[in-house]
Amino acid sequence: MTYKELVELREARLKEIDVRFNKNSPNKEIMVCSSTGCKSNHGDAVIKAFEQALKQNNITNVTVGRTGCFGLCALGPIVIVYPEGTFYCRVTEEAAKEIVETHIKNGQVATKYLYDPEVPTQTTKADIDFYKKQHFIARKDSEYINPENILDYVALFGYTALYKAVTEMTPQGVIDEVKLSGLRGRGGAGFTTGVKWELTAKETAKQKYVVCNADEGDPGAFMDRSIVESDPHKLIEAMAIAAYAVGASKGYVYLRAEYPLAGQRLEKAIKDAKKYGFLGKNIFGTDFSFDLTIKFGAGAFVCGEETALMHSLEGKRGEPRNRPPYPAQSGVFKCPTVLNNVETYANITEIIKNGGEWYKQIGMGKSTGTKVFALSGKVRHTGLIELPMGTTLREIIFDIGGGVPNGKKFKAVQIGGPSGACLPEDKLDLPVTYDDLSANGAMMGSGGLIVLDEDSSMVEVAKFFLEFICDESCGKCTPCRIGNKRLLELLNKLLDGKGTMEDIDELEALSHFIKENSLCGLGQTSPNPVLSTLRYFRNEYEDLVKNAGKPKTPKYRINKEKCIGCSACSRACPVKCINGEIRSPFEIDEEKCIGCGTCQRTCKFNAIEKV
Repeated sequence: MTYKELVELREARLKEIDVRFNKNSPNKEIMVCSSTGCKSNHGDAVIKAFEQALKQNNITNVTVGRTGCFGLCALGPIVIVYPEGTFYCRVTEEAAKEIVETHIKNGQVATKYLYDPEVPTQTTKADIDFYKKQHFIARKDSEYINPENILDYVALFGYTALYKAVTEMTPQGVIDEVKLSGLRGRGGAGFTTGVKWELTAKETAKQKYVVCNADEGDPGAFMDRSIVESDPHKLIEAMAIAAYAVGASKGYVYLRAEYPLAGQRLEKAIKDAKKYGFLGKNIFGTDFSFDLTIKFGAGAFVCGEETALMHSLEGKRGEPRNRPPYPAQSGVFKCPTVLNNVETYANITEIIKNGGEWYKQIGMGKSTGTKVFALSGKVRHTGLIELPMGTTLREIIFDIGGGVPNGKKFKAVQIGGPSGACLPEDKLDLPVTYDDLSANGAMMGSGGLIVLDEDSSMVEVAKFFLEFICDESCGKCTPCRIGNKRLLELLNKLLDGKGTMEDIDELEALSHFIKENSLCGLGQTSPNPVLSTLRYFRNEYEDLVKNAGKPKTPKYRINKEKCIGCSACSRACPVKCINGEIRSPFEIDEEKCIGCGTCQRTCKFNAIEKV
């Protein structure tokens, strides 16, 4: 592949997809999100419905295509009609037929399926609050390209960063640009990417490796999965650039086996990249050669730790080892290795194209660039968001996420994954940077962000994450293996009404011991949910002791004026304490009610109220 051939490929494909960018195009294109979230909500059936409706109406100047993730996962399947960019949500098969009839055939917006049908002026992404404060770098262009078509990626200047790196820059020049950008690892620890690459580059060895951690294991986190599903060539190009910079000829993507769609698309992308000469021998006619292989992980959370991941990649038990030596000196198969996660690599191509100084201007202080978060929990709009570093928690939760639903009050936000921390309401104006989070007992982590409302018990939240940690500990070191189980025992003792004030003190002391003495990052951060809830919500722990048991079980009642008698709550109730007749208001037996809240979460008519 020569640069001339790359340009010719790009220009040819741009003419074919002109409708996505040319507002004056006489044609139209219906792009349907094909990520896991929208596909699981019958996205493929929606595509077929669009195709059938167009055929039935003899419309020949409109095509239907697949695209990557739009981020607003709670409202999928999502569809954009180009060239106007009309943004439709919750599109069903019936909705597809209506959109063809109303929008395509009659030229009117199908307001019923807009982001907010009551605000018909919000027709494009630019009009929607969820997107207004976002800044796309790692997730740039996913809405415009078919992730299974390499030419769509090439059309948007794909592989030009790789060409620039291997033909116009020295390996050290690439490293210097990445260092200048200030990019830090997006997988948890936040180590400076350029420094990591430079350490590996300085090592002398016949074989070096570049590895990508795509074994995303945090509950509720799917940032890396979305990037691989939506834009797999961005990862391939970035890893090739990293390989050139450090002198590696072989790379591995350690991908979670529970991500089948990501695996399928990445496998196809690697095959296509080899076909066009972006992987393999003598890339762009240079002496640089690089090959890439996928290694599927078995779902062990501990394999998010780099040395455990490398052990697993080699076919060994996934457990960490002591450092030094660090992976830069002795990594995969005892060779110098660079390891970053998907999101970190996803920033590289834009840094090489636009320069480290450009990237450095985005963000705040030592936290440059953007960060992708998986926003979930008690918030109106869940999904993926990408924001400049330094955006406050308040902006994320209320301006972008739409705030807490059902009139409930915000209580806390859990940030940083299972080993993260819970921050209270008075931290809402905290800028999301590595240093600000660390100063407040939290961590960036890979990017999970869970919103909690007034009904959440913070002791129960700590217990939930600690149970996950106990299940996922590799068991190699005693502080993590035994210490966390002891923490969980103490939490259960408190929740069972048998705890003492001394138990609370022991919780805190043991948590600090585990942090200071565990072998790897998982163990060293595992007590964070306990420590942060003790720091900001200690009164809830003390109330469990003072009240000699669990907090008062919440009770629920049914508003008879709102209840339509659908029986959904009765069918969902785990203790069968809700009775009534279809089409008549139901009633809750308060004596049997255990206060789990399942009925309230099930009811679509807001007919169930907390007493």
